[in-house]
Amino acid sequence: MTILESINTPIGSYAPDFELPGIDNQVHHLSRYLKKFRAVGVISMSNHCPYVALYLDRLKKIQAEFAKFSFTLIGMNGSAAIGHPIESFESMKVFAECHRLNFPYLWDPTQDVTRSFGACKTPMAFLIDNNGILRYKGQIDSHPQNPLGRGEDYLRKAIASLLKGHKIYPPETEAIGTSLIWRN
Repeated sequence: MTILESINTPIGSYAPDFELPGIDNQVHHLSRYLKKFRAVGVISMSNHCPYVALYLDRLKKIQAEFAKFSFTLIGMNGSAAIGHPIESFESMKVFAECHRLNFPYLWDPTQDVTRSFGACKTPMAFLIDNNGILRYKGQIDSHPQNPLGRGEDYLRKAIASLLKGHKIYPPETEAIGTSLIWRN
């Protein structure tokens, strides 16, 4: 087992800025998103994760619901592609097209940004305000197996609170999902 150093950005701290390639063949900068949007949600994703598959429709609905309020989601794949071709950049393009993602999907080939955020599972949500401060991290909701189930919609509630200028509670939840595939 490889032990990796993780910055694990705490709530209330500046989120790590990044420059990552997107499936649109453009370089995406967090700082540019923060100038354009009131809030940004970064979702640690991977192509192979069954939990990501459970959440894709919910993530697309969150994007559609909050886009009109100057919010955007950004999917970020930090899983190692070496030895796992399903996580390759080309496979990400196919995945995004097949699932008709309505938000950018970025690749973190070095895993540096993924480690800096403290992502450990897929999916894992990080909500950032337009000052670059991390305001929420953890689960998307408390009912991964049932999209219509009862429970807490943590990310949706956090976005709504942030956009209204209210305190986010809880600011952090335990991530559930599939462990990231780390490079050796």
